[in-house]
Amino acid sequence: MSVPQDLLRLTDSGLFCEAGGFYIDPWKPVSRAVITHAHADHARPGSRHYLGCEASRELFRLRLPNDAEFQFLQYGETLNIGGVALSLHPAGHMLGSAMVRLEKRGFVALVTGDYKLGDDLTCESWQPIQCNLMVTESTFGLPIYRWHDQATTYRQINDWWKQSVAGGMCCVLYGYAIGKSQRLLAGLDQTLGPIYTHGAVENGVAAYRLSGVNLPETIQVNGDHKRSDFVGAMVVAVPSAHGTPWMRKFGDVTTAMASGWMTIRGARRRGSVDRGFVLSDHADWPGLLEAIRLCQPEHVWVTHGQTAVMARHLQSLGYAAKVLATQYDDGPPS
Repeated sequence: MSVPQDLLRLTDSGLFCEAGGFYIDPWKPVSRAVITHAHADHARPGSRHYLGCEASRELFRLRLPNDAEFQFLQYGETLNIGGVALSLHPAGHMLGSAMVRLEKRGFVALVTGDYKLGDDLTCESWQPIQCNLMVTESTFGLPIYRWHDQATTYRQINDWWKQSVAGGMCCVLYGYAIGKSQRLLAGLDQTLGPIYTHGAVENGVAAYRLSGVNLPETIQVNGDHKRSDFVGAMVVAVPSAHGTPWMRKFGDVTTAMASGWMTIRGARRRGSVDRGFVLSDHADWPGLLEAIRLCQPEHVWVTHGQTAVMARHLQSLGYAAKVLATQYDDGPPS
């Protein structure tokens, strides 16, 4: 069955559903935007009307202008727009992340946005949705990318913290301000010491708490803190803080980055951090293939990341796969 042109096609503003008159994660301002999640490369300002998952309400308010019109759906709730049945389903990428399911005349298209398989204490887990067309990300679409068990990574991070406490040092752990940082916080052993946050991280923490996510107690770093306050502490910060004057307040520190890119030999050295922990909010190579297998599409459009390699591999498996050139940012930190 061929893909209906009025259901989903690529334009210079992004993925467009002509029948419904809306775009999915557009990279230019449009009249109606359906947003998969609240990261800046998918939730861009300037559009008139936004639709997203109810669980992302607080994050949308944080990310997007207050004068925009918002509409929110619960996971699994269906909205009929121009004869297109639209529903949102858990993507497992971060709080409120959703895959967009579109159905018209019996043809089902699924736009994944960013996603990962497996459990996450801070968001709903990914769920397979059967479809005819799957538009999938491939940020880590190479066979070298295979994630450790999440519990193992958390244990490695907490062991690093324990060692730093014994040495009288401060740990600074870097992760994306919204999504990754809150996931890191959920895995920290708060009995080891106080947990401090960068202001950008704390903004995300506040939105997560308002959304009902349970996180350990945190203290936002401010000018009133003394260097002695940070001995044996954990500071969760954004990567852009690394090497800036802001870091001087912590005294003797050990630094680490949590990212899927830490799989690559030399990534830690290039980032000038002491440790690298492999933890990503995107699917690894086996996860991408498993997700596609479970969703059972005939057509697969591969976007952002290692698109050519993934598309060729899917073609070898019998899928009608092709690369879709999009304008999402698939670079670090993920």
